Amino acid sequence: MIATLPNRQLGTTDLQLSTVGFGAWAIGGGGWSFGWGPQDDAASIASIRHAVQLGINWIDTAAVYGLGHSEEVVRRALDGIPAPDRPYVFTKCGMVWDDRKPHVPPRQVLEPSSIRAECEASLRRLGLDRIDLYQFHWPDQTGTPIEDSWETMARLVEEGKVRAAGVSNFSVELLERCESLRHVDSLQPPLSLIRRQAAEVEIPWCRAHGTGVIGYSPLQSGILTDRFSEARLTSLAPDDWRRRSPEFTAPRLKRNLALRDALRPVAQRHSTTVSAVAIAWTLAWPGVTAAIVGARSPEQVEGWIGAAALELTVEDLDEIARAIGQSGAGSGPALPR
Repeated sequence: MIATLPNRQLGTTDLQLSTVGFGAWAIGGGGWSFGWGPQDDAASIASIRHAVQLGINWIDTAAVYGLGHSEEVVRRALDGIPAPDRPYVFTKCGMVWDDRKPHVPPRQVLEPSSIRAECEASLRRLGLDRIDLYQFHWPDQTGTPIEDSWETMARLVEEGKVRAAGVSNFSVELLERCESLRHVDSLQPPLSLIRRQAAEVEIPWCRAHGTGVIGYSPLQSGILTDRFSEARLTSLAPDDWRRRSPEFTAPRLKRNLALRDALRPVAQRHSTTVSAVAIAWTLAWPGVTAAIVGARSPEQVEGWIGAAALELTVEDLDEIARAIGQSGAGSGPALPR
């Protein structure tokens, strides 16, 4: 029996998304420049299937996660889910790596030929005939005009290889240049209590133009979870990218954890977790469709699934805004309007 979660329409598409989706970055495992350390594939598959049982109807991955491995794990997870219950599958292109140098950061490439080659490779790894939402992962760094890149994406939609077309980490300038050629179905920006900048410019633009918004890293890669601590940081795998992240080091980490702790009274009032409160805050912003949340075990899914149906009150949001100011954590608007 598949549970049902609240859904929201993704922009002007026909996709109705559960308000939280499964993020497959961490299940790519370690051994590459932005890996999370070793990960058990069986646990990853169990996590995806558990999330689907709880009502999550979309998975977000990317070719670069684990240098193809995340997409392969997603395929294996989908093979065990009956066809009527299978979730939408979203993936991304534009990050090109060298298999001989896995720890060298990928290049940001949106050349038309590369986009096409990556799309075909993702379809093979995922075992799909069509990608439900295909996204440019990051802006191009090769000098390719974004118009040429977006025209290629439009052709992939026309050819039936892609259902909906979106972008990730794009500025309003790039969004407008894409929009002039073909509607941008979705934007995927970072959005958390710590990284709030997208709520100031990009999300209002999307709301005005009928572009869906899927916020990523609402838990700030684990900081805004109930049990994360400075001691936990020391136990991360040596190749876990978070060891290099400014948000996980002094002085930011102390401020971030102070903000996390300030969420506990709100969580207690709603009989839920701090993680659920942190995610629900991102879903409270007008224009936000859904949030991507990662998990490396079924137990982690249980820790945040409550966010899907959690509606924070005006008083909750005011209290959280005050906590943001007092902690000094992050930057950007603090109060959803």
